[in-house]
Amino acid sequence: MEANNGSASHTRVKKLKCSVMNYDWGRVGAESGVARLFSLNSGVDVEEGKPYAEFWMGAHESGPSFVVEDCVNNNDNGVVIGAEEIGGGGLSLKSWIAKNPSVLGDKVVHKWGANLPFLFKVLSVAKALSIQAHPDKELAGTLHKLRPNVFKDDNHKPEMALALTNFEALCGFISLEELKTVVQNVPEVADVVGSLYANRVLDINNQDGEEKVKAVFKSIFTQLMSASKDVISKAVSKLKSRLQMASQVRQLTDKEQLILRLEKQYPVDIGVLAAFLFNYVKLNPGEALYLGANELHAYLHGECIECMATSDNVVRAGLTPKERDVQILCSMLTYKQGFPEILQGVPLNPYTRRYLPPFDEFEVDRCILPQGASTVFPAAPGASIFVVMEGEGTMHVTSYEDLVREGDVLFAPADTDIKLTTSSELHLYRAGVNSRFFEAS
Repeated sequence: MEANNGSASHTRVKKLKCSVMNYDWGRVGAESGVARLFSLNSGVDVEEGKPYAEFWMGAHESGPSFVVEDCVNNNDNGVVIGAEEIGGGGLSLKSWIAKNPSVLGDKVVHKWGANLPFLFKVLSVAKALSIQAHPDKELAGTLHKLRPNVFKDDNHKPEMALALTNFEALCGFISLEELKTVVQNVPEVADVVGSLYANRVLDINNQDGEEKVKAVFKSIFTQLMSASKDVISKAVSKLKSRLQMASQVRQLTDKEQLILRLEKQYPVDIGVLAAFLFNYVKLNPGEALYLGANELHAYLHGECIECMATSDNVVRAGLTPKERDVQILCSMLTYKQGFPEILQGVPLNPYTRRYLPPFDEFEVDRCILPQGASTVFPAAPGASIFVVMEGEGTMHVTSYEDLVREGDVLFAPADTDIKLTTSSELHLYRAGVNSRFFEAS
């Protein structure tokens, strides 16, 4: 056990057992990459007919990970040294870090305390998640005090999605010129917001200044989100009929085809109309999208790696049967317009690319290692979490090594050098504290 391994024991790479979320938008049964990953990680069989949406790797209490064992060391006599099983369901990663804060690295502890600052996930999306935004740190603190049952923590939640498959999302507001086109060509939106608000859009130009343009976006979006269920129901019904008729005589645009898809998933939902106001983003595998606080977005379809600040705070706008916080939502948004930046990743070596969003809490590495190849993850000043998505290989850490395979999740303490060799093609992802944070500090 740990006490018998000496003071170095807590610096060993730990295997983790992680949590799964069965939200109804998840892919069902064996179709879900999350289901496969969770089953391999936990030993629990996949239930056919059950949705598997999110696989959580980290220290958030809503979906904890548990420390299972040290990676093992085979000595010259073939005796396994340092393997440990923590019984009774295991010690949570959060509790283990609290007992061993040095594993996070000094600079991390100084900034965030004895808390892992990021939450790592895999998502399998069959149908659209709610259109949502995450509050900034100040608002999160206020909302957590006022409504702790809804807003579970006091942290902000900037996040990044890295596509594993072709991946679709709505993200951020379209440009002013595109909004003018919507007001002119989507009569259902213009009718719901009314001629006064529609004309404001048509009358304003970018030369009027950023704040005035944002004010117009805010007014039209608030008006749309505040419409009654009856008004929305009639508008969505008209929209559906018009697009179905139009499809008989012309090819619908990508956005129009998406709107009809969303209407099937969430009939009579305000999100069907609101989707016209957002950028429709299609990611190829290996491309990433990042989202700051108070930015609207919705994941629509596909599988992705997701990383975020450790939080589960959500303010919903549409495409959901759950409660919508319209007043909070409309007041908190940045109303920034234009197509979001797509990250391609920066090559670290022939096999690994690094995705660096403009947030201190996290970065993600994507490593595709061919059979028989090897690579090194140099020691970082902060802790890392690794997940093996495909294949198997050997992880070499200082004086010991261990086999790793699909479904394994590993916690590597700060200042740990890791070498990987493969026996088959290996797909591995790493989350860690953003390296720019250490450079700046």
